[in-house]
Amino acid sequence: MNIREEAKKVLQIEAEAIISAEEKINDDFVKAVDILKSCTGKVVVAGIGKSGLIGQKICATLSSTGTPSVFIHPVEAVHGDIGLIMKDDAVLILSQSGETEEIIRMIPAIKRLSVPVIAVTGKTGSSLAKAADCVLDSSVAEEACPMNLAPTASTTVQLALGDALAVVLLKSRDFKKEDFAMLHPGGALGRKLVLKVKDVMHKGEDAPSVAEDAVLKDALWEITKKRFGCTAVTGKNGEIKGIFTDGDLRRLMENEAAPFEKKMNDVMTASPALIGEEELAAKALAVMEEKSITVLLVPGENNKMKGIIHLHDILKAGVV
Repeated sequence: MNIREEAKKVLQIEAEAIISAEEKINDDFVKAVDILKSCTGKVVVAGIGKSGLIGQKICATLSSTGTPSVFIHPVEAVHGDIGLIMKDDAVLILSQSGETEEIIRMIPAIKRLSVPVIAVTGKTGSSLAKAADCVLDSSVAEEACPMNLAPTASTTVQLALGDALAVVLLKSRDFKKEDFAMLHPGGALGRKLVLKVKDVMHKGEDAPSVAEDAVLKDALWEITKKRFGCTAVTGKNGEIKGIFTDGDLRRLMENEAAPFEKKMNDVMTASPALIGEEELAAKALAVMEEKSITVLLVPGENNKMKGIIHLHDILKAGVV
């Protein structure tokens, strides 16, 4: 057996199955989207065996893209869990044969609730298909399994049809990146799209700051104490005038014999890089990368010094 060739054959069979499924996107698919979009409750997804596992993934994808969904196991459904389904819900059932006993047993109870049923099945003339309001055809010419037994290409098509439903729904709802981020607060993408500068910056006494008429030796104490490798330089009303960094100190000592009594307004870097507290932390990171710096000062009202954000704060927050 040529392992590489066998693996390629599996992928080819499954790819061809998905391409063939494209031709089956018909009015029933449009009806399924309309049902799910108009559903004022939740989408209840059901399936058993391999179809059940695919159903759980479809359920998760729908929920994470703005269509609240739950999964129900058909066996548990006929033993009480059918109570999960309410009159404002819609039901999506996956069964390649459309004749799975546990699936068929739950259909009468669902029909009594008068909720719409969407079937994903490879047998469009099956009992499940006949009981459904619309049918998504997941039939395949062959499974990737050489015995044509193990669900492989067929479950791939089921999964692809579920993805197609979810993506069409999110587009029809004008679902944005910000919406996605709100549903994924624990992930890097969520933090990148939601976390703001104000959420991770240091402010008040934690932010290093010295007056513009202070001398350098006093500024060095502030830099050492606050451990940012820099300090903001402020005017008499607390407005940001400049910044002084470790790098500025090294350059000054190379060129000055007695630098420590110099006033800060003589040695600071004027017009430092700033970032608003309402900006995304991801934007702060982009500014740092563009300017090859590790800190940004955060101004408040009337340009008064409000805080500071360090590269380490952004990395620690998991934005990247």
